[in-house]
Amino acid sequence: MIERIGIIGGGQLGRMIVPPAKELGFQVKVVENSKDCPAGQVGAEVIEGGIKDEAAIECLVNESDVTTWEIEHIPADLLVELQEAGHDIQADPATLMIIQDKLTQSCYLQSLGIPVAPFSEDLEASASLGEGPYVVKSRKGGFDGRGNLVVDRLDDPRIAEKFQDAEMYVQQKLEFEKELAVVAARDVRGNVVTYTVVETVHEDNICHTVISPAEVDSSVHKKAEDLAREVLKHLNGAGVFAIEMFLVNGEVIVNEIAPRVHNSGHLTIEANKTSQFEQHVRAVTGLPLGSTEQVAPVAVMVNVLGTREGLLDRTGIDKIAAEKDTKLHLYGKTPRIARKIGHVTTLAATFDEALETATRSREHLVNL
Repeated sequence: MIERIGIIGGGQLGRMIVPPAKELGFQVKVVENSKDCPAGQVGAEVIEGGIKDEAAIECLVNESDVTTWEIEHIPADLLVELQEAGHDIQADPATLMIIQDKLTQSCYLQSLGIPVAPFSEDLEASASLGEGPYVVKSRKGGFDGRGNLVVDRLDDPRIAEKFQDAEMYVQQKLEFEKELAVVAARDVRGNVVTYTVVETVHEDNICHTVISPAEVDSSVHKKAEDLAREVLKHLNGAGVFAIEMFLVNGEVIVNEIAPRVHNSGHLTIEANKTSQFEQHVRAVTGLPLGSTEQVAPVAVMVNVLGTREGLLDRTGIDKIAAEKDTKLHLYGKTPRIARKIGHVTTLAATFDEALETATRSREHLVNL
């Protein structure tokens, strides 16, 4: 019987997993550098250590009935060994090994006939991609635009400067109509549920806005959901997965997969009967999956990014609290420039109303 959940990582995603886990009666322990990490602030027990600290991770696994993670940049080979020794680790560490190397991920999806952006593992052999611009990506470790560089030419000196000795690969930069995402969950029995297809709006490779449902034709919604379900057929293990996609000339292709709860699903806390965070707990512990029904016609989430270094300035929170059907989530993180320190979600009857209210609410916090 599962009573203890271990989470590798105690940042904002771990912070949002802890409350529903505790409400369902589970104990939660995380590995993170500080006991004052976001997850620790809401009641998780903390084993101090970095997310690549193998001794700390092994301690966590030994003290948990099931172990999961909130970030994929962790030692997957160690998790494979611990799984083989009999520990319950979700999702499958073999799936994590495929996904955490973005080149391996693209090659794997392509081998299955799943549409992906054209790519090359060799800068010098990238002529097959056609003319630029290109997106040069780190194979491992990149997030929120870190590890990505858009260039027109593959002899651009910025590539060597940015990536140095890091392994990289190249994608053709697509002229897409929209960026979409589907958050899906699979339980330990293989049952799968999906959330409404959302549109994600990025600036400087950082997600700024998520809109649910995405304003696209019903045929596109079906293509995106079908594609997400097809992807999950080939990825083992239980938990929440986020499949990020591009809409190109009416067709949907996979950009990247996150084997965890994801920014594109934060609005599910208010917008859906079961949040992605509760769903993840249900999935990895063997509980039945919850309803993904959306409770309002439209939901919009905007990320709150730090605009300066320093302590959190709470000015403007009272104004957000006065906004109709709007909720602010702060992550207990010290503001830094472009760091995600919170998000705002608004529910409304129309897209325009939801976007206007959520955006106005974020602007109340511009001095963060």
